[in-house]
Amino acid sequence: MASKAEDRKEPINEQAVANMYAAMRSELNQIYSKITELEMEVSEHSLVLNAIQPLDQSRRCYRMIGGVLVERTIKEVLPAVQRNKEGLEEVVARLNEALEKKKKEIAEFEAKYKIRIRKADAEVKDETGKKEGSAQGVLVGPASGSE
Repeated sequence: MASKAEDRKEPINEQAVANMYAAMRSELNQIYSKITELEMEVSEHSLVLNAIQPLDQSRRCYRMIGGVLVERTIKEVLPAVQRNKEGLEEVVARLNEALEKKKKEIAEFEAKYKIRIRKADAEVKDETGKKEGSAQGVLVGPASGSE
């Protein structure tokens, strides 16, 4: 445990720096994906709320609880769905804060070790190649169709 803390402060060589940077980027991507997943759940909760709010409060509805479909009334389900949505929104807010902290940490790490990402340059070159390739494909299509 102590050696990990020391490694986090001062990596031994370039490979250790690269591994730490990759791990940090991986954590950042995990946070992004979790935020996206939870935002989708919030939107689903909003859709449910919008669908059941105008209905009669004594009307039957079904709710999935722990993999089991349970029959309830709208009066019972509505507050629970609202609480769940609010809880999800709080978690998304906390994850956004963690995301910003992780971005700052990565930026400081990049500045400290003078890390520049080569991928961005390669992607720019790839994009220009793709544009040319797609243009060639379009030109070939009509020529073969006219034969």
